[in-house]
Amino acid sequence: MVVDLFSAFPPQIEDARHRARVIKPKAYASTRNFLDGAVTRISPYITHGFLSLADLAVEIEMNYPADECEKLIMEFGWREFFQHVWRHQGERILRDLKPGLTGVKYASDLPPDIVEARTGIPVIDQAVRTLYATGYLHNHARMWLASYVVHLRKVHWRAAADWMYGHLLDGDPASNHLSWQWVAATFSSKPYVFNAENVARYAPAWASPKTAIDISYEELDDLARGPQAVKPEWRCELLPPCGVPPLLAQPASDNASVTTPKASPVLEFGAWLIHPWDLGEHHMVNTTMKKIGIIHQPFHAQLPWSQQRWDFVLTRMRAITDEIFVGDLNQLLQANPSIQLHATETYHFGYREALSSAQVTLAPVRRFTKDPEKLCASFSRFWAAVGREKLQKKWHK
Repeated sequence: MVVDLFSAFPPQIEDARHRARVIKPKAYASTRNFLDGAVTRISPYITHGFLSLADLAVEIEMNYPADECEKLIMEFGWREFFQHVWRHQGERILRDLKPGLTGVKYASDLPPDIVEARTGIPVIDQAVRTLYATGYLHNHARMWLASYVVHLRKVHWRAAADWMYGHLLDGDPASNHLSWQWVAATFSSKPYVFNAENVARYAPAWASPKTAIDISYEELDDLARGPQAVKPEWRCELLPPCGVPPLLAQPASDNASVTTPKASPVLEFGAWLIHPWDLGEHHMVNTTMKKIGIIHQPFHAQLPWSQQRWDFVLTRMRAITDEIFVGDLNQLLQANPSIQLHATETYHFGYREALSSAQVTLAPVRRFTKDPEKLCASFSRFWAAVGREKLQKKWHK
């Protein structure tokens, strides 16, 4: 499967706005679980700050009544909830937030047949190939893949979450890693399992009869809680491995669309530091202030990206900045100790700590909901705290 990345997800603000305009909340609510349903496919633009959820709210509330928007509002709420947990937990979201299933030992590495899309289970192999080709997966497919990897193959969620995160254009440590924990039951009350019947209903093109997942939910739950891993299907050895894109701690220097590492720029006046999750247009209000794109390599060494994600981010970053710094952000700050700098806040590890410097004035991220001061351990508590009914009235006055 070969997909032109810039045709599927052009890194342009105009494309993000177009996707916002054509969202159909009613169709989304009724078809969102189907692989070919009316999902928004706007998440890469939200993750990287082309638009905010607040921007989407404005677009949708002008055009649709409240009763059509409830499910979409709820999904926006889930994203805000994950960000809320991330703000409170920081790097702890990379570890089990609570004990997982008793008596189950998990491998620390993904088996080659999963990474190479040759497990012999069509839904799993197609999901992996789609992930590599497009940098995107329908949410249902993400959950199926996660459930198979964790509960049937007994791979620890963290290893697989890092892998998926790196290939997703919308990879977000909070949404991605906490969703994997939700599947694994380290951030939920029970393991998430699925079966072939579920796949046949929502993704008939990926139907997987007579495979390891073609059993009842009760049997799958027993497998999830048991010690034994399921083996790949017998036909996996007959399947050709797909090409596996590497994950890179920095963009490939031989690609014309990216910037290679360079020395810290010396700044004479104040500047906006534009990180990869702040690629909107609000910096354009001040046209005289220099705009420096920043790639803080220590973060990307911990959670590397595919080249297509680097291309998506850096193509947009080059369009809105004067130059791009690739390296340790702390060095940039140390090279310009007396210069007042500006940036938008972020919870990304390393970026967050470096930008907390006294010389950096931080603008808050525009949120769709308020952010409770106390940690809400579950979505239901979070949703109650932000006032669901009041929120809905706010949306549709």
